[in-house]
Amino acid sequence: MAQTYEQLKLKNQLCFPLYACARKITNAYTPYLKPLGLTYTQYIVFMVLWEKEEVNVGELGRMLKLDAGTLTPLLKKLEKEGYVTRKRSVEDERITCIRLTGKGEALKEECKDIPGKVASAVGNLDENDVKELYRILYKVMEED
Repeated sequence: MAQTYEQLKLKNQLCFPLYACARKITNAYTPYLKPLGLTYTQYIVFMVLWEKEEVNVGELGRMLKLDAGTLTPLLKKLEKEGYVTRKRSVEDERITCIRLTGKGEALKEECKDIPGKVASAVGNLDENDVKELYRILYKVMEED
């Protein structure tokens, strides 16, 4: 008699619905970010920089759950495009600090309506469902 290997069925994996939902939501940003020449990852970097006056690469990586290998080329590109400046810390030159330029700050105005437009990606959830989903996802992220 063949074993069913229930643990290997796609429908029994927590990772699959998380992966599929993340792709669905991330893809919902594309029509709004592409005309601005931004990727989703660049957009979330801007979200942090719009909140903070300056952030170092390590802190940015921790906040966004991204490694330096992902962030460094992305930040170099944003610097080349005139959105950010990268500067070594005066206290510790091993630390690179990131700051928005005027152009990077101005992009905030162009992006201010994107979250509301993307909310339709989870339009079948009511407000309580959304709050519960946030709570659970952030609880999972705390394990890092």
